Amino acid sequence: MDSTNSPSTKPLYRGTQIVWYVLGVVEVLLAFRFVLKFLGANAGAGFSSLIYQITHIFATPFLNVFRITNVSGSIFEWTTLLAMVVYWMLAIGIIKIFLIGKTVSTPEAAVKLNDQEK
Repeated sequence: MDSTNSPSTKPLYRGTQIVWYVLGVVEVLLAFRFVLKFLGANAGAGFSSLIYQITHIFATPFLNVFRITNVSGSIFEWTTLLAMVVYWMLAIGIIKIFLIGKTVSTPEAAVKLNDQEK
């Protein structure tokens, strides 16, 4: 059976697209948070406040990992960068799990197993 015509290929592809999309949204929001804090944006301003509120749930698990670096009103939030890396790695892991369900032919599996032995 050709693995490209497998009935599981399209749902797996859609699943990976969803994971990449969600990751992209989270990464962009966290990048906004990082830049706003770094540039010393007014936390009371509407846009800054919205970004901080939305990203707080994503940043919270990492907030006490590193000290926050303050320089002349700017905040270099290492924890936001850590969150971005961890969420990226998590997305890669989820996609790898999805791909475990991909149908492979016997010859294709044999080649991949041989490659793993090297």
